[in-house]
This record gives sequence, C-alpha cells and structure tokens, in this order.
Amino acid sequence: MKVSDSIDLITSTSYANFREKALEVYRYQYHHLPSLQLFMRLTGFDPEWPQNQNTWPFLPISFFKTTELKTTEGEAEIQFFSSSTTGKGASRHAVHSLAVYEHSFRSAWRLFYPEPEALCVLCLLPSYLERDGSSLIYMAEDFLKRSSDADSGFFLYEHDALFNVLQKKKQEGKATLLLGVSYALLDFVENHQLSDFPELIVMETGGMKGRRKEMIREELHAVLTAGFGVEKIHSEYGMTELLSQAYSQGDGLFHCPPWMKVIVKDQNDPFSAPLINKRGRICIIDLANAFSCAFIETEDLGIVHEDGSFEVLGRLDHSDMRGCNVMVS
Repeated sequence: MKVSDSIDLITSTSYANFREKALEVYRYQYHHLPSLQLFMRLTGFDPEWPQNQNTWPFLPISFFKTTELKTTEGEAEIQFFSSSTTGKGASRHAVHSLAVYEHSFRSAWRLFYPEPEALCVLCLLPSYLERDGSSLIYMAEDFLKRSSDADSGFFLYEHDALFNVLQKKKQEGKATLLLGVSYALLDFVENHQLSDFPELIVMETGGMKGRRKEMIREELHAVLTAGFGVEKIHSEYGMTELLSQAYSQGDGLFHCPPWMKVIVKDQNDPFSAPLINKRGRICIIDLANAFSCAFIETEDLGIVHEDGSFEVLGRLDHSDMRGCNVMVS
C-alpha cells in the first residue's frame, strides 16, 4: 500500500461502504503486520476472513506500550507518544506518513466545524506543551498555522492574556475556538468569567492529568458553560494510538467520520456480538491507521446507539488512567 492509497482510502470511505473498506485494510494488515498475525493465531481468530463484526481481531491497546505496531513497508516518519499519566509507560505510535494523519484530522474536522482559516484558534494545553511527541499538539499547530487571525496561539499558564484575547474576540463577534485540556479550562474559569459569547466554541479534550479530581461530564460541562458564557461544551475523543478523532457538539454523544467506527463489546468476551444501547468495552476501527493498527480494543467503557453515535462512560477498573477522555459518567 502506498501513502496515496491510504489517503484515497480515507477520501473514498462512506458510512455505506465502510465494511468493504475495512476488509480491504484487514487483508493488507494481516499480511504486513506481524503482531496482528501472531495475535490471531494465539487467540483463535479466523485468520482468513472475518465474516462479521463478531470476528474482527481487535488488538489490545496496551500493545502500543510494548510493541512497535507498524507494517513491514517503510519506516515511520514520526513517533507520537502518550502522556503516561500514571508512570506505567507511554504508548508509542509509529506514524508512517504525516500526510495521512493531516488528511484524516483535516477531513474529520471539516465534517463538523468551520475551517481553521475562519476561526481565531486558542489552545490551552499546558500538559501537552510540556512534553514532546504529542499528536494533539501537532494537530493544534496545524490549525494555528492555517488560522488567519493574528491573535491565534498557544497559552501555557497565561490566563490573564488568554482572557484579554477572549474579551477582544467577543467584542469583535469573531468565531473563536478554544481547545483545552479539562483541568486547565477549570483552572481558567476559577478566576476569569465570560458571558454571552455565542461565537465561542469551547472544546475539552478530556483528562485531569492527575491535577484535579475527576468529575462527571455533566458537572464539568455545567461549570465550564457558566464560566465561558456559552450554551454547551464540545468534546474531542482522540488518542495517541489513533489518527482519527470523533467529536461531540455538546450533548455528550460522539460522532465518527466515515472511515472510523466505534463498536462496543462485552468487556469479558472479545468474541461477543456488538452491543447496542448497552455498556461495554469500546473497540475502534480507524482506517487512517492502515500502516500501524486499524483494529484497536481500548480500555474505555461506552455505549453505542442505533445511529452509530456513542458515549464514553469512563475506564475499565483494571486500566491505568489515560490522557484521552477519562471522565466518568
């Protein structure tokens, strides 16, 4: 598979033809991803053809901590690393092509939101800026480069400066995106309050990073809506191990782009049928991960609804806390 093939795969995948495209990626990875072959032999999955969603071979996400998951074709252009919040080791994602990642996150974003060129982009991501190898920072930097607003930028702990920019954008009536990690957004609104700013999109990326006590989503969003003067708080569901993201536009329901699919399975049975409207372990097929691993069993609990939207309920009890969406609902 070439980089151009992977980009074309993202572009050509629809909700209707997802299964066909997923099988294409599965066949490629079965022959070019040794860890997938070994996993299937050891677990007894049918190696030739997953006949239905019950037999998709989802690799445990912990493999990203112990194994370099990449296909045998070519070297990685960049390595992304997780935050390793609990000190149990960071996940490592060997990304074959940044062009694929850029095509994925740009295409997904424009499905749900205005292009960054039309926004003032403000980023409150201190814990991500303070380490190297963050895929979220790479995406945020891309948004900032594409924004035409001179006030766009990163803010570490400069809350007063951020408040002044937000006040300025409110007076201008400028469409503004504030992308922030949950604990930093809470820190901000403890000392700074806005009101009546309908042009502002506040998007939390989840995660208290051990800095604050975990909160249920409703409580967190209630504090943030009051503090920022907005009607709702948006959310991103992404992680180091994925090259795609799902988004919630304020109702707690996440929606995937066409080349990404979330399935919920019984947390104790990897062969179980997908669950609808029942809580279970979140499994993800991300076709943008064609050169790493497209079939991932996460350590998140969730519910998938009949329309394909999903909720994130928290973490499995035995799992270490992670830097993605770890709020318990």
